[in-house]
Amino acid sequence: MKHLSITAGLAAIVMTAASACGGGDTSSKPDAAPARGPITIWYSNNPEEVAWGRQMVEAWNAGHPSEKVTGQEIPAGKTSEEVIAAAITAGNAPCLIYNTAPAAIPRFQKQGGLVPLDDFDDAKTYIEARTGDRAAQYRSPDGKYYQMPWKSNPVMIFYNKKMFAKAGIDTENPPLATYEQFLNTSRKVVAGKAAGHAIWPSPGAEFFQPWFDFYPLFAAETGGKQLLKDGKAQFTSPEGERVASFWKTLYDEKLASKETYNGDSFADGKAAMAIVGPWAISVYKDKVDWGVVPVPTSTGRSPADTYTFSDAKNVAMFSACKNRGTAWDLLKSGTTKEQDGKLLELTGQMPMRSGLPGAYSDYFAQHKAYETFAAQADRTVEVPNVANSIEIWQTFRDAYSRSVIFGKQDPKAAFGEAASKADGLAAGS
Repeated sequence: MKHLSITAGLAAIVMTAASACGGGDTSSKPDAAPARGPITIWYSNNPEEVAWGRQMVEAWNAGHPSEKVTGQEIPAGKTSEEVIAAAITAGNAPCLIYNTAPAAIPRFQKQGGLVPLDDFDDAKTYIEARTGDRAAQYRSPDGKYYQMPWKSNPVMIFYNKKMFAKAGIDTENPPLATYEQFLNTSRKVVAGKAAGHAIWPSPGAEFFQPWFDFYPLFAAETGGKQLLKDGKAQFTSPEGERVASFWKTLYDEKLASKETYNGDSFADGKAAMAIVGPWAISVYKDKVDWGVVPVPTSTGRSPADTYTFSDAKNVAMFSACKNRGTAWDLLKSGTTKEQDGKLLELTGQMPMRSGLPGAYSDYFAQHKAYETFAAQADRTVEVPNVANSIEIWQTFRDAYSRSVIFGKQDPKAAFGEAASKADGLAAGS
């Protein structure tokens, strides 16, 4: 993937949007940690997260008049990663961004744009107490935390009950647990003309697309492994080959489409299934009579033992921030049990808090649709925190697209070539 560049227009946006943070020094300054005063933060631009961000900022400002927080939606751009990288380059990133993709952390860190949260005496204890065992996935290779694990959207299989009924498939306990069951169910859906395609993940070439086809199934099939371990690619393993073969069969039999769909194929009734997270519940509630199950495995692993991709977004502190003491205190204030509960209520996304179902038992008792995702949230796999992370994912996606989706190369050969490149990239070369 080519390096991100900053345009004049985008530079102007980020320079004005974050003026309250000041400073162009992108080095880590532990002595700046106690500094307090006004700060600016960015949060996502979807309405639910804007609502959460505004109430969180209002609550803080009411009790801290001399440390006023200005909250803004992240400026528009091709991707959030591009906007953030541009802000780092301009030296005008806000103090905190509540929309930071874990895959981009190594790049932002390499740019000198991030503050290691370990600069704060209580950070490691706080992060690990709140997040539990999953916190280890978010440490950087130097052992430090450059991101606060914040929220996840564990992806699962949504299915259209009306389409399944039309195809003569059990709508309450559909046979989707094993690869064989999933394929046979998919064949029935298409042969019975219940839908044009059984499932329609994006065939796009973007680096993040494997997170919604290959990676969730790889996480499940391996019992929770990441794409790389100890800097070495894992996708050439027998488990990786089985996942690739499963998807290749779906494409070869035209059960999944190779075409790009401009819209939501599941919501629009073009596909009977989709791989999405709990954010989709509110989107689909008036459009689809849906059910949800874990992603399949070759042997039909128990749901209680099935992992999936986290689809997390985290919070990072940026080195242009002068008043880091305020930023750290706000970061803790916005991730208390109370604020995590409000995030859950307002967005339907899963706070990355250990023991989530028990922590908010009343909420889940009243919102049964989210209960399955809360149980899944403790069994999620993150992208590897390694050098050149985005470039590694792009390398993998190119190989997957070429071999699995479009059949232009044998998957084993394509994956082998991609693994060699990924290992070199992970080593920093």
